Amino acid sequence: MWWGVAAALVSNVLYSGGFVLEKRALATLPEVTVHQPARLLRLVLGSPLWIAGALFLAAGFGAQLVVYRTLPIAAAQSLFVSGLVLLVMLSARLLGEETTGRERYALGAILLALLMVVLSLKEGGAGADTVGRDAPHQLILLVCVPSLAAGVWLYLSAERRARRPHRMPTTGVEYGVAIGLLYGVSSLAIKGVSSHLTTGGIGDALLGLLRSPYPYLLLFTGAFGLVLSQAALQRCRASLIVPVCTTVTCLYAAVLGTLSFGEELPDEPLRLALRVAGTVLAVTVLLAMPKHDTASPPGTETETETKTEELTPP
Repeated sequence: MWWGVAAALVSNVLYSGGFVLEKRALATLPEVTVHQPARLLRLVLGSPLWIAGALFLAAGFGAQLVVYRTLPIAAAQSLFVSGLVLLVMLSARLLGEETTGRERYALGAILLALLMVVLSLKEGGAGADTVGRDAPHQLILLVCVPSLAAGVWLYLSAERRARRPHRMPTTGVEYGVAIGLLYGVSSLAIKGVSSHLTTGGIGDALLGLLRSPYPYLLLFTGAFGLVLSQAALQRCRASLIVPVCTTVTCLYAAVLGTLSFGEELPDEPLRLALRVAGTVLAVTVLLAMPKHDTASPPGTETETETKTEELTPP
């Protein structure tokens, strides 16, 4: 069980570092768009810094396989939320994205939620946490296919609204929700892949994996998630869009993943209260975080009024 906790924390470090490296690389590239995916891929693959970030994310994916083999989905998602603390710190330090007092209080609450979830875990013996190994493939497709369609539709709808004339710049929340749905499906697929890796022989495990929907869901979410996330990450603050995306992913995987893989919550009242309260606290804090910057961008009405006042004689 503690191996799973350690792997989750390592995954958080890798994912946070990967997002920050990709964000820095995207800041130096020309504007990318989902309507030109080939150009987007050509630009990012030509950036060594972006490739380094992608390698960090790939290593984080490997760490997640260990997590899902040892921890229930709900507990794993709650631990992954703690990575946002490191992400916000790195964004402030390396990307110049300032952290407000409200956001710092939110990070403290997320750390408290992480502690509550860790205390709710139990290894071995009666009442130990059950880790689901597989789910009916028809149920997985019934859950995932509509979610993928909804995520792509929501993203494209946000793109259309953003191109309308005289529309205020988007905060990125819509993009974060759309990408979060894709990554929520990806989380279920990673969980399914990890279950097939526990079978006896490599040949049998590979054959069983290819007969399941999991590798194909990973390919779809990997391809679309790459294009959609990079375009959104270039336009929005990493410390804004990633928390929104992570919140949606956490809720999606924790609720639908727990039901799909038949995992049970702790049966001891204290551990159950810690697990539920920690998860609810983490998600509530993230939803309550500011969805946009308070500072007015250049050229806004506030700045214009200030300049007018300065030029007006007393």
